[in-house]
Amino acid sequence: MSASVPIHAPVSRPVLGIVLRVASMACMAAMYALVKLCGDRGVPVFEIIFFRNAFAFLPLGLYIWRTTGFEVLRTRRPLGHLMRSVVGLTGMLCGFSAVQHLPLTEATALQFASPLFMTAMSAVLLSEPVGRHRWAAVIVGFVGVMIMARPIPGQMNVVGVTYGLLSAVGVAGAMVAIRQIADTERGPTIVFYFTLAGTVLGLVGSLLFGWSVPDRGTLVLLICAGVVGGIGQLLLTEALRAAPVGVVAPFDYTQLVWAALLGLLIWGELPHPATVVGSLIVAASGVYILHRELRRFRAAPGG
Repeated sequence: MSASVPIHAPVSRPVLGIVLRVASMACMAAMYALVKLCGDRGVPVFEIIFFRNAFAFLPLGLYIWRTTGFEVLRTRRPLGHLMRSVVGLTGMLCGFSAVQHLPLTEATALQFASPLFMTAMSAVLLSEPVGRHRWAAVIVGFVGVMIMARPIPGQMNVVGVTYGLLSAVGVAGAMVAIRQIADTERGPTIVFYFTLAGTVLGLVGSLLFGWSVPDRGTLVLLICAGVVGGIGQLLLTEALRAAPVGVVAPFDYTQLVWAALLGLLIWGELPHPATVVGSLIVAASGVYILHRELRRFRAAPGG
């Protein structure tokens, strides 16, 4: 899950916004399926990160050229972009590692704990007031996480669950970092510098920890992961341009449906009942937190 940048848009095309958001979630699920396939073929995770970001420049560059123009790349917050990239790429690294150890649906579901972590981080790092309703939703959400994790001897995949939760923490931290720079930085600017940082990290990590020369089929999968991931990121942005975040954000959870379908079709995976129950609880908690966030925003002066 990767809500990009808060972009305020009038309530003019809500159906289009929802369609774009669902399409973006399908792209994200497909990207993670491609990442899992590449991992199954022995491609190291840093190499996957390199291809994911390097080939995302194809749709991203075309989008910037056709919409904002390349002057959007000017920035007054280089350190802010660096911090956002470090935290976000930590989440990406852990997320890509999680799908190598867990079924696709389970790894995806764990990442949806990010709104819970984001609420806690906002209270601590941004000193934002978090009322008892949102704290209650966070607690309920973590109960859902525990159900998904199945902390029972012999049933819990400790490595995979740890990577999945660290990925959720990374996504949450990235969202907090974006809040700190979104007052001066535009969406394409933030996405561009994150993608650039990911390309550099993937290349350096591959040189340090090993590069596997992919065969033709694997190379196609790696390139597709980058292009599809880039398209998904841009669809997120366009969804927020078409409709407010409160309309489209609940549809982020459709990524779980796409992940379940792909997991079934490609690997024959059936979601564990605990994953289904836990993900429903986490999704309900996340939507409630979003509802409370929007109420607080509208109640604020000028909100």
